[in-house]
Amino acid sequence: MPDTSSPPRVFLHVDMDAFYAAIEQRDHPEYRGKPVVVGSPPTQRGVVSTASYEARTFGIHSAMPSREAGQRCPHAIFVLPNMHHYEMVSAQIFTIFNRYTPFVEGLSIDEAFLDVTGSQHLYGTGEEIGRRIKTDILEETALTCSVGVAPNKFLAKLGSEYRKPDGLFVVPFEKKDIVAFLRPLPVTRLWGVGKV
Repeated sequence: MPDTSSPPRVFLHVDMDAFYAAIEQRDHPEYRGKPVVVGSPPTQRGVVSTASYEARTFGIHSAMPSREAGQRCPHAIFVLPNMHHYEMVSAQIFTIFNRYTPFVEGLSIDEAFLDVTGSQHLYGTGEEIGRRIKTDILEETALTCSVGVAPNKFLAKLGSEYRKPDGLFVVPFEKKDIVAFLRPLPVTRLWGVGKV
């Protein structure tokens, strides 16, 4: 009998790397390679919106009080958020997404799920589409992103975080391989699982 089962769906999760901080480093060459914190200055009450990867090596992360971030890295460069500018860059990125599929589900200004199941006959496999999107974003915005490719959104989200920054990871599509991939991971790696 012919195989009448439908092919697996293919999802991408595209997540920009340290988006706000990366834009500031792109636009200000003097910030590149230095710890950049986008958020309130450490002398005021407020929190970190985004920290560059250089700042993250000091334990600085989103939602951390700015005062604590300043204590952890006194030489960090603190920049007030410029949301209008970030939204304009985000619109560029989402325009790239829509070249490859009309099925784009934005999770925030800097990440989205893309259902590329029907796009593969035009643009290649999910992995190939992911690489094309990464290339387009880099060439057109000078920013990097991380991409997860998987048979569902949950696993695609996990995949994009697996090789950050500037990574691409294809999660296994066979059920037994998915289980083998998930088994050694700590439960905290699962999307939506918090400390509690």
